[in-house]
Amino acid sequence: MFKVIKTEGSARLGEFNTPDGLVKTPCFMNVATAGAIKGGLSAFDLKELGCQVQLCNTYHLHVRPGDEVVRDMGGLHKFTGFEGPILTDSGGFQVFSLAKLRNIKEEGVTFSSHIDGRKIFMGPEESMGIQANLGSTIAMAFDECVENPATYEYAKMSSHRTVRWLERCKVEHERLRQAGLMTNPKQLLFGINQGATFTDLRVENMKMIRELDLPGYAIGGLAVGEEASVMYEVIEAVEPFMPKEKPRYLMGVGTPLNILEGVRRGVDLFDCVMPSRNARHGHLFTSQGIINISNAKYERDDSPIDPECDCPACRNFSRAYIRHLQKSQEALGLRLAVIHNLRFYNKLMEDIRDALAEGRYEEFYREKKDVICKRI
Repeated sequence: MFKVIKTEGSARLGEFNTPDGLVKTPCFMNVATAGAIKGGLSAFDLKELGCQVQLCNTYHLHVRPGDEVVRDMGGLHKFTGFEGPILTDSGGFQVFSLAKLRNIKEEGVTFSSHIDGRKIFMGPEESMGIQANLGSTIAMAFDECVENPATYEYAKMSSHRTVRWLERCKVEHERLRQAGLMTNPKQLLFGINQGATFTDLRVENMKMIRELDLPGYAIGGLAVGEEASVMYEVIEAVEPFMPKEKPRYLMGVGTPLNILEGVRRGVDLFDCVMPSRNARHGHLFTSQGIINISNAKYERDDSPIDPECDCPACRNFSRAYIRHLQKSQEALGLRLAVIHNLRFYNKLMEDIRDALAEGRYEEFYREKKDVICKRI
């Protein structure tokens, strides 16, 4: 399913041929947590912006509208209108980040819904069942995302439990398929590497989960408060032990610079809420750096957000107009800003793939790394 076309150092140009379409890698997956991008974007907008994969969240969709509702509506593809591959996060990160009261046991986690406070139990089998109902292309295994900093003893215990949970996910995933209980019978299961910031635990965990021979593997539990240099150190430690012939996914990462650095270290897939979240607060990515569209200097600026961008916002509207919309709290202002940032991320990935194809990624990296996240 996954083919490495070309490498430059650890960086990889590849193709991931999923049951729901081809994904050219490296790829940024656009986060549609509850089935839509925050900011008023639809699946049809994503197609125009060059989005290859839509990411939806198991926990949020389980809480509202309910995974059975999505199942009864034909699954996420039909429900949202997105025709390409869809990845669903397992819900593990949200359980540990949103739930104030939670009880972690070997069976799974009991916690309170952040919507209405009702008690919910989620373990490997429950997560697989919810994702089977959602009908995503890629289901993520249920794991424990440990807060950083964590003690070595707890990180080790949690890492081993995550392996046991992954084994249960694989068994349940196959049972649901054999029983005909999957909305998308060709759904793939990815495993997740954990171990906090301890490289020996990360390597041990990766060696264990790769034995399960899953279609893909993710590195989870990073970009949750640790220094970027620590994250890069963990990736470098784990990467040699990840299967070369399987896609590699760095979960929840990140900034454009994080992506450049991740690609350089052999990562194929990324996701983050940053482009849409930052856009809604007026922080827009451009080829020259990051601008805050709310600043007074843009009040009479008739230039586009980024003269080098081909998105609908840049083609049709000025900085002054988008600033006015955002200051007036008009929904259109949020939508145009999110459109721009998502296109920036997807165009960045296109440029990365072109650079890899032409054997000049290192040159591209050096050219962009000091500019791409500079505030101007």
